[in-house]
Amino acid sequence: MTPEPRSTELWKITLGELDEKMGVKIVEESVERVVATMPVEGNRQSFGLLHGGASLAVGEAVGSWAAVIHASTLGKTAVGVDVSATHHKSAREGLITIIATPIHLGSTVTTHEVLINNAAGERLCTLRITNLLLDRKG
Repeated sequence: MTPEPRSTELWKITLGELDEKMGVKIVEESVERVVATMPVEGNRQSFGLLHGGASLAVGEAVGSWAAVIHASTLGKTAVGVDVSATHHKSAREGLITIIATPIHLGSTVTTHEVLINNAAGERLCTLRITNLLLDRKG
C-alpha cells in the first residue's frame, strides 16, 4: 500500500481567540519572515505599560506561526517546546510590530528570533522560541 502524498502547501495564519482579543493583525507571512502588529491599548498592565505577558503571548504566537509555515513545507505541523524573552523597554501607547525570523529551520526542530518594536523602531522585547515538528495527525 502506497502512502498518500503529503500536502506541502504553505499553511496560512488563522488568528486564535486570544490573538483577536489582543488586536493582532497579520502584515506578512512566509517561511523567511512573519510580521504582525498589535496595539498597546487594551494590552496594558495596571501601571499603564504594555503587559509583559501580552508581549510573550503575541511573540509566542508569531514565532509559532513561523514554525508552522516552515513545517507545512514538509507536510508537518509544529508545537512549541521552549520560549524565553528579555524585556528591554516599555510602551504606554501606539502600535507594536512583531517580527519572527528563523535561526534554525530543521526537519524536527525550528528556532526563531522574535523582535517586538515600537512605532519608532525601538526594540521593546526579544524572544527566542523553539518548536518541535511533528507529523500531522490524519
